[in-house]
Amino acid sequence: MFKGKPVEFLEIHDDLQFILRAHTLTVLFILTCALGYVTLLEETPQDTAYNTKRGIVASILVFLCFGVTQAKDGPFSRPHPAYWRFWLCVSVVYELFLIFILFQTVQDGRQFMKYIDPHLGVPLPERDYGGNCLLYDPGNESDPFHNIWDKLDGFVPAHFFGWYLKTLMIRDWWMCMIISVMFEFLEYSLEHQLPNFSECWWDHWIMDVILCNGLGIYCGMKTLSWLSLKTYKWQGLWNIPTYKGKMKRIVFQFTPYSWVKFEWKPASSLRRWLAVCGIIFVFLLAELNTFYLKFVLWMPPEHYLVLLRLVFFVNVGGVAMREIYDFMDDPKFHKKLGQQAWLVAAITATEFLIVVKYDPHTLTLSLPFYITQCWILGIILVLTWTAWRFFIRDITLRYKEIRRQKQEHKYEKDKCLSNGDGHSSILDEQNGKSLCRGKSEPTPLQ
Repeated sequence: MFKGKPVEFLEIHDDLQFILRAHTLTVLFILTCALGYVTLLEETPQDTAYNTKRGIVASILVFLCFGVTQAKDGPFSRPHPAYWRFWLCVSVVYELFLIFILFQTVQDGRQFMKYIDPHLGVPLPERDYGGNCLLYDPGNESDPFHNIWDKLDGFVPAHFFGWYLKTLMIRDWWMCMIISVMFEFLEYSLEHQLPNFSECWWDHWIMDVILCNGLGIYCGMKTLSWLSLKTYKWQGLWNIPTYKGKMKRIVFQFTPYSWVKFEWKPASSLRRWLAVCGIIFVFLLAELNTFYLKFVLWMPPEHYLVLLRLVFFVNVGGVAMREIYDFMDDPKFHKKLGQQAWLVAAITATEFLIVVKYDPHTLTLSLPFYITQCWILGIILVLTWTAWRFFIRDITLRYKEIRRQKQEHKYEKDKCLSNGDGHSSILDEQNGKSLCRGKSEPTPLQ
C-alpha cells in the first residue's frame, strides 16, 4: 500500500478543504490583534519577574503560531495537519528548554524550576517499592494481602495505557516485548542507583510484564489488527445522506487516513538489524530518563510536569516511529531522517546529558559484580549472533555455493568424458553448465 511513501495526503475532499487549510492570514491577524491589545490597552506591571515569565510565554506562543501555520507537514494528517505541526514546534521549544537547563549550574538549574512551580527546587525522597515482598502476609491478620493493594496505585493504569500506546507506535509484538522485559532487567541492574527501582519480584514480572505491559501490548495488537483490516475509503461529509453517517464520519476523522503495516525484519540485513537495535536503545534510554530526570531535578513522581512529558512523547513518538520506518524501509525515496524523529533523538540525548551533568555520582555507582557479568554475557551473545548472522553465515553459504557449483561442473565434465569416442566437454561459463559435443558438432574454437 504505497510502501515507503507518505499515503496520508492522497486526497482532500472538497467539503474539508476549508478546515484543512493552514489559515495563515487568519492566524496572523488574530496574533497581531492580541499583541496590539497588550501593547495599547494593557498597563505593564512593575513586577520584573512577572514580566519576564509573561514575555517568555508570549514568545513561545508566537513561535507556535508560526510553526503551526508554516512548518513542514509530517507523515500524518489526521485529525488535522496543524495538530502534528503543533507538536513538532513543541518539540523544538522543549529541546531549547533542555539546552538552557544543560548550560546552568546544578544549583541554578534546580532553582530555576521554581519559576515554573514554586514547590519545586526542594530535594524529595524517592519511594522504595521493595521491602516486604510477601504476597500473603500472615502477620497482618486484618489484611494479609496488603502488599498487593499497596502496589495498586495510579501507576498501574499508567503502565497499561503507556504500553498500549507504545504498541500503536512500534506496531510489532516482538519489539514491544523485548523492550518491556529489557526495562525490567534495567530496573534490577540500577536499583542501587535509584531507590524506586527496587521492586518485589512479583511486581516486576507479574504486575508489570504480564498484567500491565502484557495486557497493554495485547490490546494494542488487537487494535492494530483492526486498523489493518479496516477499509480506508473516505467519503465527503456532505455526501453522506444520514446524520448517523455524518457523525460516524466525524468520529473517524480521528483515525488514520490509511494504514501502513510495519515490517521491521531485523534479521534481513545488517542495516535493519542495527536500526532496530538503535530504536530499542533509544526507547530504553527515554524510559530511564523519566526516572533520572525527576531524580536530579527534584520533581515528585506525581508532578504535572512528569505527566506532560509523557503526553508529549505519546504525541511525537508515533510520528517519529513512522519517519524512522520510512527512512529505513525506503532510503531511496526518503533520503534523510524525518524532522520529528531527529528532534526526538536529540531530546533523548539532551535529557541524558542533563542527568550526567547534574548527578554524575549516582551514575558512576558501580554495578554489582553479578549484574556486570550478566550484562557482559548478554552483550557477548548479541555480538556473537550478529557476527554469525551477517558475516560468518554469509561467508559459509557463499563458500558452500561455490563448492557445490564446482562439484556440479566436475560431475558434468566426468560424465561427458565417460561417453568416449572423441567426445569433449565445453564449459559454458555464463550459464555455469557443462555442454557435451561430439566430433560432428563444430565447437566455437573450430
